[in-house]
Amino acid sequence: MRFSFPKYLPLSLILCGLLFTSSPLTAEEKLTPIFDGKTLEGWVQKGGKAKYHVEDGQIVGTSVTGTPNSFMTTKKHYANFILELEFLPDAVLNSGVQIRSNAYDEPKTYTWKDENGKEKSRIVPARKVHGYQVEIDPSNRAWTAGIYDESRRGWLNNLKENEPARKAFKKGEWNHLRVVANGDSIKTYLNGVLAADLKDDMTSCGFIGLQVHNFKENGHQIRWKNIRIQELP
Repeated sequence: MRFSFPKYLPLSLILCGLLFTSSPLTAEEKLTPIFDGKTLEGWVQKGGKAKYHVEDGQIVGTSVTGTPNSFMTTKKHYANFILELEFLPDAVLNSGVQIRSNAYDEPKTYTWKDENGKEKSRIVPARKVHGYQVEIDPSNRAWTAGIYDESRRGWLNNLKENEPARKAFKKGEWNHLRVVANGDSIKTYLNGVLAADLKDDMTSCGFIGLQVHNFKENGHQIRWKNIRIQELP
């Protein structure tokens, strides 16, 4: 098929048109590693002082008492994407995977309406990590892969009404997580089972982060590996 464009049409619009016509969402998935399995190149720590290191092709996060939530985050920001990774949860340490998250140099105010239509707002302090978090919950509640809004609105899509997803979580074993963020849609899959299905447009772009939650004891670990992403048009 051949395309012709008026000479006055901006190049940016031509490129966007070609992208739209040649990149259907049904195209074959091609996920690319964003962790090289050897170093933390391309990543930076934010928030608390939990320890992160690389071991056997894994990013290992270790709890440190007396420090707030810690995050190992990508330097690059992502908007629409498919993200897949595996994680090995600690028996008691809460964790999560941040997506479309941010930490600004100045305080930022967010305003929204709750389920009753009442307007609410929150000021997020400077340099504080906030945004969508895909939960890792080793407790009996088992809300792993639910979506929590870190340091902002709280739970957006828990798994109270999703028993199959709660049962999909494997304590003490490697679990597979898949996240599809496209426009205002965020869907998560835990070991192949649909967990969260959220429609929300508060934040469209941000970094990916691996959380070590603040905890009362040193030495508890959460591990991640095979972290891969495909950006969507």
